[in-house]
Amino acid sequence: MTENTIYMGVNAPKIHQRIIGQLMMRLGMLYYLEKKIPFEPLPETMIDESQTSPTPDILLFDNENKLNRVIIEISGNTGARRDFEKIKNLMIDYNVSEGFVYNYDTKQWRKYLLDKGEDLLKPSFCEAIGYDLNALI
Repeated sequence: MTENTIYMGVNAPKIHQRIIGQLMMRLGMLYYLEKKIPFEPLPETMIDESQTSPTPDILLFDNENKLNRVIIEISGNTGARRDFEKIKNLMIDYNVSEGFVYNYDTKQWRKYLLDKGEDLLKPSFCEAIGYDLNALI
């Protein structure tokens, strides 16, 4: 073993992974099979592939224009508020128009729009694809 070896691990609870799996499966069906949404869902994908960058739980990517359109984070009570601040900062830094945090403990969504701020009226409705994300889990 060398001194510069880096060990990385994922310590996400099963419920966290389950919700990511459900969203990926249903978004994947809408994109790959049914061709009903224009953006490809990608799990744990770097926002900026040219350098080490953050990896949201789910990224909806516009392959045609090579743009990140939506980021989604899944969290519990202890991390939901911090994750909401994280997505807001990521959206500003990487010009992502829509971001979501789902709190699996409260079963509540929070949504942030780059040009408008937090959307309290339809916190689970993804404008970029025209679907309510809550209906997908």
